[in-house]
Amino acid sequence: MTDIVKLSQWDALLVESLRKGHGWSDDEIVAKVKAGSDLPKDDSIFQFNYSDLAAFAQKEPETFEAAVRGGYQIKYNTVRGLRSWIWVAFGDEPQLELEAGQEAVTAQLTPEQLERLRTALSFGWSIEPVAGAAGTYRIEPIQR
Repeated sequence: MTDIVKLSQWDALLVESLRKGHGWSDDEIVAKVKAGSDLPKDDSIFQFNYSDLAAFAQKEPETFEAAVRGGYQIKYNTVRGLRSWIWVAFGDEPQLELEAGQEAVTAQLTPEQLERLRTALSFGWSIEPVAGAAGTYRIEPIQR
């Protein structure tokens, strides 16, 4: 059994934005990012700079390719970063709760999206269904 590849939250966002936002296949992501050419200019609210991802792919090509093709776990999630990842990866902006001691993200997820989130989410988070709201989940840190 191989260990799952770990990516920074930012690198995970960059990969997902190429996949979802630009419609790139895994092969396109690997080839174009490793080459460092034909990288798009991002005009979203995130203002992604894909040269950061290209630098990572040059430094750790096997890790980068394994993450794109086989999945990854985020090293450390923040509540705002988690909201951004769900938004970029799945295309729907989740609800963000920032009240002290109640920080969480609430999102409507398909079974496939829920499984993907479970795989990508860093340690230290819980995912619980929201009562009375089918397919809606509250994701929050285990400790605050």
